[in-house]
Amino acid sequence: MEITWYGHSCFRLTERGKASVVCDPFNHEIVGYESLKLKADIVTISHDSPSHNYMDGVKGTPYIITGPGEYEIGGVFITGLRTDMHKKKNIDQVVNTLYLIDYFGINIVHLGDMQQIPTQTDVESIGPVNVVMVPVGGHGGLTASKASEAISLFEPEIVIPMHYATSDSAAELDPIGKFLKEMGLSTIETAPNLKLSDAKDLPEETEVVVLDYPRS
Repeated sequence: MEITWYGHSCFRLTERGKASVVCDPFNHEIVGYESLKLKADIVTISHDSPSHNYMDGVKGTPYIITGPGEYEIGGVFITGLRTDMHKKKNIDQVVNTLYLIDYFGINIVHLGDMQQIPTQTDVESIGPVNVVMVPVGGHGGLTASKASEAISLFEPEIVIPMHYATSDSAAELDPIGKFLKEMGLSTIETAPNLKLSDAKDLPEETEVVVLDYPRS
């Protein structure tokens, strides 16, 4: 399995011969980064915002998931759970959905624009989490300190930060440095993607993996 970050909160999960998943495609004219030209069999959308639901960035005719429920598409099992409602600039109240993606034996959680730390009951209802994609830049998502607290509840093997300011982003967000400080990390190496063959590849203790995004 390969996880690639395309900026903001957008990821693509792929495995040769298996259904591919894109999470939260964005409109680059609003978010920044390069325009998306992705292909997917499944698209998950955490909430109704052009920075997270831009289907023009995904080619083909994927199965689109926009809210809570249980889904099985192409051998991929996905559970959507409503987290919280919050206001975004120039938008009325927005319902956020996190997605638990059972990607062929590895449990991946994409938190979308989660704003409030989940309760212990909520976390237990999700079950074991191997990889969590967590917003860390505040301004509509978890702040660095709240992201750190949420991670301590999920207890994943791998944490992939998202939704933070970079030199290519246009959104008003905090830089990743605040989050790294909360996690007790001064510097960290980045990687072009995350590759996992199976659960045996997961680390014994929680690791933060910061992904680069591909440029043309």
